[in-house]
Amino acid sequence: MGAEGMKYSLVSRELIADCIETMNEAYSADASITLSGCDKTIPASLIPLARNNNIGITLYGGTILPGRFKNKDLNIVSIFEAVGKFSSGKISAKEFTEIEKNACPGCGACGGMYTANTMASALEALGMSIPGSASHPAVDRQNKVSSKKMQDCRDTVSALLNLLKKRIRVRDIMTRDAFENAIAVVLALGGSTNAVLHLLSLAYEAEVKLTIDDFNKIGEKIPLIGNFSPFGEYMMEHLDNIGGVPMVMKMLLNSGLIHGDCLTVTGKTVSENLKNAPSLRSGQNIISSLEKPFAPPMHHIIILHGNLASEGAVLKLSGKAMKKHTGPARIFEKEEDALDAIMNGKIKKGDVIVIRYEGPKGGPGMREMLGVTAAIVGEGLGDSVALLTDGRFSGATHGLMAGHVAPEAANGGPIAAVKNGDKIRFDIPKRRWACEYRAGNIRRGRG
Repeated sequence: MGAEGMKYSLVSRELIADCIETMNEAYSADASITLSGCDKTIPASLIPLARNNNIGITLYGGTILPGRFKNKDLNIVSIFEAVGKFSSGKISAKEFTEIEKNACPGCGACGGMYTANTMASALEALGMSIPGSASHPAVDRQNKVSSKKMQDCRDTVSALLNLLKKRIRVRDIMTRDAFENAIAVVLALGGSTNAVLHLLSLAYEAEVKLTIDDFNKIGEKIPLIGNFSPFGEYMMEHLDNIGGVPMVMKMLLNSGLIHGDCLTVTGKTVSENLKNAPSLRSGQNIISSLEKPFAPPMHHIIILHGNLASEGAVLKLSGKAMKKHTGPARIFEKEEDALDAIMNGKIKKGDVIVIRYEGPKGGPGMREMLGVTAAIVGEGLGDSVALLTDGRFSGATHGLMAGHVAPEAANGGPIAAVKNGDKIRFDIPKRRWACEYRAGNIRRGRG
């Protein structure tokens, strides 16, 4: 994160998928259990099964438990935001060290509703993993494999044998309606923007027609009911304690917001799986009711269009009130330069940070930018500074951040023409943005 090695992160999704496909097809496997741990491995574990319409199921290794410091839960983003707080003098070196030491207490994927837990939830909603398995921690407080995760292993094997017996293939499960269920759960929980590119990729492999604008269409009906880090208070473990993803899906199903007739890896439909799922508990603030959500529909992940992104961009609003933001562009050709400017106090309230040539081609590799976004928040600029990039964000990112700008700068996208001081205008209620820049300055590539 924040280094050249991040250019390999998204690319590794394809490498992992190809490796799984190679072994699965080379040995002519009758059926497969694919294992995943964090971020890219989760979609990568399903891409080859969808590509070849195999018989298979995925199993997620589980979330990490929260760390603790000063009676507060910690997670991976606590460290990155502490960098900004330390540089601005808000915490001491000793406090910074204690946060670093305590943020990650054991095994498991990052504990908030970041990319790993977002995608684990999405795949459960998609019907491709055992109900309830997405929220089960990897280990217990003694750092031993949790009993729930051990049971997931047993249930996954049983389900695979049943799929084999009934000859149920992946594309029988991964239908258009199933993808709509997955998107609905991601939006309801407040998931990562990376879900957009991963679900679109999975739909492509499954030969399901899904576009980036479908996220807005589905989002028009789905309120934000999850109160999870990075923008909220809780971790995946807390969701597990009150009923996990099945509880959330039951709420959505009872309100007619997801499809109940979709087939799943249990051999049963979504409705059948959720028949005995727990109901929403009272007296907790982890999941709200649909009637009194943390934010109304279209207040989490939003697809924007405008003269900087004719093919769209992905905005993570994280439940904040829709607003307009206009400010001068501060141009950076790579992530490291933007981080240096933030850490040295060169970014001011009202600025719009533009980081370009960080897309799939321009990076290359479309790096995540948690270091930059967390530093903005840590410096106290999270509500007053906007950021846009043709790169992407970590699931731990929050604030007025728009990424995945397409076409990207390296392909001659308009973002390449923006100059320092040009006014960039976000009009979130209208789901558009604009830049007042001089045309004719677009350049292709950098050399």
